[in-house]
Amino acid sequence: MGYKEDFIDFMVRSGVLTFGDFITKSGRPTPYFINTGNYKTAEQISKLGQYYAACIKENIGDMDFLYGPAYKGIPLVITASVSLYRDHGINVPYCFNRKEAKDHGEGGTIIGYKPQDGDKAVIIEDVITAGSSVRESVPLLKALADVDVTSLIISVDRMEKGNNDKSAIQEVKEEFGITTYPIVTVRDIIAHLHNYELDGVVYIDDAMKEKMEAHLEKNGI
Repeated sequence: MGYKEDFIDFMVRSGVLTFGDFITKSGRPTPYFINTGNYKTAEQISKLGQYYAACIKENIGDMDFLYGPAYKGIPLVITASVSLYRDHGINVPYCFNRKEAKDHGEGGTIIGYKPQDGDKAVIIEDVITAGSSVRESVPLLKALADVDVTSLIISVDRMEKGNNDKSAIQEVKEEFGITTYPIVTVRDIIAHLHNYELDGVVYIDDAMKEKMEAHLEKNGI
């Protein structure tokens, strides 16, 4: 089993990937839901970093630092950088932002590595819905130095359109030239879990697969 399939099992076991009848933040009905806020143990955050590191190593050849947008991006960028070094021997600096600028001491909004002109940056996030985090992160980083934000790493690509028949991933690519690399896509999830028994449970049986396919037919890119 590859790291992508292992990651899907990990999300299910962590209660992050669930199936049923849900409503997304945008008000769209969905037969599955991803809540990354359910990661809560040291073992989980450590393993999560391994999956992010594997995705980075597989897709990113040239990078100078990793950036995690506050707040969810902070633990993600730290565990990803630790795993890159521990598991792959890649020592990449990381940084993250404060929500409020510090007005004493050294001041500023960035903690960790200080970006330099010409640096290639990789943003580490959990999911991308409307792309608002990227739209905040790019100007913030470019205000610090003439950096090139090349890539975005996320956990799952739902492969759905937004309000204008484009996905947030497509919008981010068109607006900023940033390529998004998900650890897995919803298609990966369906392919792996369909009629697959995980710890005695089949999470995507024929009926659930039909629901998910219908959802993608209506809302997918």
